[in-house]
Order: sequence, then structure tokens, then C-alpha cells
Amino acid sequence: MRFLPALILLLGFTSPLVAAAPLVLKQGEVRLPMPGRTVTAGYFTAENSASHEVELVKASSPAFARVELHQHIRQDDVMRMVEVESISLEPGATLVFQPGGLHLMLFEPQVELRLGDSVRVSLYFADGSSQDFELPLAEMPRR
Repeated sequence: MRFLPALILLLGFTSPLVAAAPLVLKQGEVRLPMPGRTVTAGYFTAENSASHEVELVKASSPAFARVELHQHIRQDDVMRMVEVESISLEPGATLVFQPGGLHLMLFEPQVELRLGDSVRVSLYFADGSSQDFELPLAEMPRR
């Protein structure tokens, strides 16, 4: 019991330093690269559970040499993929990374990728915080 005041004091000092994760992952996947290719895409749906706007500025994964935030845009009547610098989400907003829209581009696998395994993807925010997700590896859909 004599340690209780010290514990309460310690928790009081540390609790503001522990921020709740702003995004709640609803679903997601990283697709296996097509045979002979070293680039693939990642998709997910997440909700901003924070009480403030969050700004996603970067992504990375230890399973890939590079990860970029991308978006499809129409330019001169042609759909193109372009890298985006940031994505802002209002409180309660849902972020959808999907084919034909926002997505992750993942370059040069650094590990063997197998169907059913998962890869860690880290998302970085403008306030300096980050959040990790485990995304399952899925087959590229047949066309």
C-alpha cells in the first residue's frame, strides 16, 4: 500500500505520453506481386478514432525496400497513378485504400512473400506519431 501514491504519481506523469492509436483497421491486404514483378499494392479501410484530424504522411514496411502513398487521378483523359505527399482525415472519417483510388505501392520485397503470411506496415503521421498494422498477403485477382 505504501507504493500506491508513487504508482498513481507515475501513472499521472506517463499517461499523457501514451497516445491512443488514431486509426482503427477494419480490413486490409497486401497483394502478392505478379510473377517476375517487384512491385505490388496494399489496400485497407481504417477509421480515424481520434478526436482530432490526423494527417498521414508516410508508410513503410520491413518486408519492402520502399512504400509510397499513391492515388489514381484522371489527367488528359488518362488514368494515372501518382504519389501523394499526405492524406488528412477528420475525426470519425473513414480512409479507404482501394483499387482505382488511394493505395499503397510497395517496391522490392526484402523477404519471401507467401500467401497467407502477413507483413507489417507502419503508417506515419504529421505529428510525429506512427502506427503499425499487420496486413495479410493475398493473391492478385485474375482478370
